[in-house]
Amino acid sequence: MAMPLLQHICQVIYDSQIGTSIRESEYLFSIIESVHVLAIALLVGTIAILDLRMLGVVLRDVSVTRIARAVFPLTWSGFGVMFVSGLLLFWAEAAKNYTNPAFRIKLVLLALVGLNPLIFHTTVYRRVQEWETARFSPWRARAAAFASLTLWCGIIVAGRAIAYF
Repeated sequence: MAMPLLQHICQVIYDSQIGTSIRESEYLFSIIESVHVLAIALLVGTIAILDLRMLGVVLRDVSVTRIARAVFPLTWSGFGVMFVSGLLLFWAEAAKNYTNPAFRIKLVLLALVGLNPLIFHTTVYRRVQEWETARFSPWRARAAAFASLTLWCGIIVAGRAIAYF
């Protein structure tokens, strides 16, 4: 019986020279994984600052846009490094990840966490001038912040769980 196309693609990626080199290297996989974790810390840490501000937990006297301008360059840097390192980790273990339930959950959560700021920036953030200096953000901004923090926590837990499935 032929394997599904996506599974076949994952197997080809897994069997590639790059995937094999990363997987079989004494140190490379661990180094990439460490870089991935540090990039996640940078990404999620900077996002958490903005989310916690919108929830009214920290920096209540600082405008939302001022915080956003300060953290976004670091957020995007963390995202770039996280994306590249995550891609390399996937490359090394694509065939195993195809059937890994934790990996599948992580992908779903990543899709949702990507939709969250897209929806936020096209809706409630468009009128940020009206509420950015308020000590507490409007409920829709707080809901987006809560969703963001919850989804990122889920992504981190699912990412760690990949090793155990």
